Amino acid sequence: MFYRELGTTKEKVSILGLDTVNLPLLNDNHDIDITHSDEIIKFSLDNGINYIDICHHGTKYESYLSDFFDRYPEYREKVLISSKMPVWLINNKDDLCFYFKKQLETLNCDCIDVYLLDLVNPYYWKKLVKFGVLEFLDKIKDESLVKYTGFSFHGELELFFEIIDTYVWDLTQIQFNFMDVNNEAGFEGIRYAKNNGIGVVAMKPLLGGCLTNNIPSDIQEIWNLADDIKTPAEWCLNFIWDYEEIDIVLSGMSTLDQVKENISFANKALPDCMTSNDKDIIKEVRFAYRNHINVNCDKCGYCMPCSEGVDIPKNFEILNNMYMFSNNEDDELFNIKIAKNQYDFILTPKQRASNCNACGYCEKLCPNFINIVDKLSELEEIFND
Repeated sequence: MFYRELGTTKEKVSILGLDTVNLPLLNDNHDIDITHSDEIIKFSLDNGINYIDICHHGTKYESYLSDFFDRYPEYREKVLISSKMPVWLINNKDDLCFYFKKQLETLNCDCIDVYLLDLVNPYYWKKLVKFGVLEFLDKIKDESLVKYTGFSFHGELELFFEIIDTYVWDLTQIQFNFMDVNNEAGFEGIRYAKNNGIGVVAMKPLLGGCLTNNIPSDIQEIWNLADDIKTPAEWCLNFIWDYEEIDIVLSGMSTLDQVKENISFANKALPDCMTSNDKDIIKEVRFAYRNHINVNCDKCGYCMPCSEGVDIPKNFEILNNMYMFSNNEDDELFNIKIAKNQYDFILTPKQRASNCNACGYCEKLCPNFINIVDKLSELEEIFND
């Protein structure tokens, strides 16, 4: 396993981190499959992974991990645990302390290794600053209740710069894969964080499985042109590890076989591990995926601002992602669920397509002559069917 230094923290972290989001479950109630999850975590830690991210506050993963380390205390010192503030539940200043204490109790610890503000976007950021979240982070850090602080980001680059410049962060967690090089914070944001001494954790390397499951035939034909044939997962992970600015790639592994496979990739991945031919293949695949889009929106922003607050480019990005990674009708149904989650959690109610009043003014400004009102209506119909 290779290790990189996490920003200026001096922590040597494995380039592959374990995201708990896909640990195996027993049923629809999200009861953890303890036997197989234990197997995954033990093998991960025994083979060099030393960073585990808890996907969401309030899920059963927090209590499961607490129980795991109670049963196997010898593993606790081998790993950094990352937990997150549930920003969507913060409605006043007192909530900051309330939910943090609740997490300490659930995790059964005196100090959380890494504490992130989760799902930071324009709406939540404004609210958090209003309630004094930065002063709160200072307080819990001064009291040694957390070692390192950071934020998990979902917004545009300008907001990312603002957040970086507002506080002395230890790390940031960013969605990054070969389709998202220029989306959200993108590589420009990653480089800015790194230049400010901030550790960078890349999440969604496989884009929720969209880049590895049921590969469209035209995409597979391009992958087959490579000099060195790789699995889709290896392509995705190597693409990110090629960037020396990225410290950790989080992968939501759900089986022991996936863990073994990804660790084998991590054991031979170095910065600049991609050849020039590999990079050309990635560019061709990216271009081919984008030919699957539904709306010819290039996010130029001429349609903005909307008088009703609708984030037109972001709505279309979500709609395009749904179509881009579909190979058949079953894929489309699966991707509707993923896109619906993005629609509900990334966009505020005001930013959603449902808030469009069909005035049509945006259509007069669109250089690509998109029937914006009709497309927003189509998106809303799909997600509320």
